[in-house]
Amino acid sequence: MLDALKNRRAIRQFKTCEVERDKIETLLEAATYAPNDRMREPWHFYVLQGDSLKRYEHVALDYLQKRFPTKPHLVESSMEAITKTPLVIVVTSAIVDRDEGATKDNTFAVSSAIMSMWLMAEQLGLGMVWRTRGVGLVHDTALHHFVGASDEEQLIGTLCIGYPAEEITTEKKRTPFAEKTTWL
Repeated sequence: MLDALKNRRAIRQFKTCEVERDKIETLLEAATYAPNDRMREPWHFYVLQGDSLKRYEHVALDYLQKRFPTKPHLVESSMEAITKTPLVIVVTSAIVDRDEGATKDNTFAVSSAIMSMWLMAEQLGLGMVWRTRGVGLVHDTALHHFVGASDEEQLIGTLCIGYPAEEITTEKKRTPFAEKTTWL
């Protein structure tokens, strides 16, 4: 398990081939085994591929053009994250009415579900990157409306998934845990 965690990478370049439905379903099943407070299972997944992914490209382009009207190069390079991705899964978390603590717990649970998906993706030979800013559109309402998420959901991540276009062999630089740990 430690080796799997050490080898996990954010993959941003994908082959053009589609991800098989059985692999998508395995990713989704893996997510449902994440720990979650009071078994609320606060996650919801919106799977975008094919036509729905093409429609999402328009939403992302409109958002980026409005956000960066004087930076067409930035818009173009950001859009490559979507146009060259065969599968996007938008993940939301349930908002608990008048209970900020439970809503935060749900966010933590959904983050764990995303990590479970990430590790499963690696096991299935897939690559993934978890996007929030920019084309991830997590901090804007456009994607929320596009996928039809309810007012009781908040977006947590936009997962770009596919077969890696190249093998990543560089070692991740991490601060040793001893420098980030206080023993009491």
